[in-house]
Amino acid sequence: MAQLKTELERGAFDFRSVPHALFSVKGEGVVATGYASGKLVVQGDHPGEFLTRYLEGDVQPPPSAKASTRADAKASEAFVTMVGSDESGKGDYFGPLVVCAVRLEPEQSEAMLGGPVRDSKQINDDACRRLGAALRASVPHAVVQLSPLEYNAAHARYKNLNPLLADLHAKAIRQVCAPGMRVLVDQFANAKLMEQALAGSNVNLIQHPRAESVPAVAAASVIAREGFLNGLGELSDAFAIDLGKGAGAHVDQAARRFIALHGLGKLGNVAKLHFKNTQRVSGGGTR
Repeated sequence: MAQLKTELERGAFDFRSVPHALFSVKGEGVVATGYASGKLVVQGDHPGEFLTRYLEGDVQPPPSAKASTRADAKASEAFVTMVGSDESGKGDYFGPLVVCAVRLEPEQSEAMLGGPVRDSKQINDDACRRLGAALRASVPHAVVQLSPLEYNAAHARYKNLNPLLADLHAKAIRQVCAPGMRVLVDQFANAKLMEQALAGSNVNLIQHPRAESVPAVAAASVIAREGFLNGLGELSDAFAIDLGKGAGAHVDQAARRFIALHGLGKLGNVAKLHFKNTQRVSGGGTR
């Protein structure tokens, strides 16, 4: 209970005072109350997602209109058909920006619990490539990818990454979802951005941080990361430069090598030019 309370304090929950309870929170479509006896009561519209995210699917869901009422029910039985969406590459100076949306049926989500599909940041690159390829061959999905050139042009129009990212998520989601379907997005900005981007789609949109604990978002995370890694590798091969991940000092060194070999004017072919790295390696701007 103490560990669960600590985890919930990091989330988007409002804590409430409930008699005889160690804690009670409201948010993310549920009200969850923990007692000293070890009893946890979860009520609301999305108990299965809460249990899967915070308790790894190892407990029974509470009775509700949208969850099984059998005494021996598993949390995974509260799954519904769901679309999960995530992105990769937004914090990397080099390489594309990739957004993926994955649709999973309840039995697919259940099968993924406890398996290798998880947040791509917890998987090494080689494993991510293999797992991403396997997922692409087995689950309905949509990928929207912007090369650095396309990204730079789009960012110049939007002037801000978050609205651009919201539109990319919406484009991918619309390809795999149907009206009324539940959609979970790993929240990256003000929730209104995604609501506006998906306006008129008539989906049940849910947004919260660290959503990769839910299988549909984890699968989207892996496929998006695979796409980013492949795109970065293709650019490295095309320009004969080992382009690094991230945006640290090693990336600055690679950018300087790129400029020495290909010229500053070509940097936009491989890099997201609005990053501060551009100023550091070019002496103030592109020419």
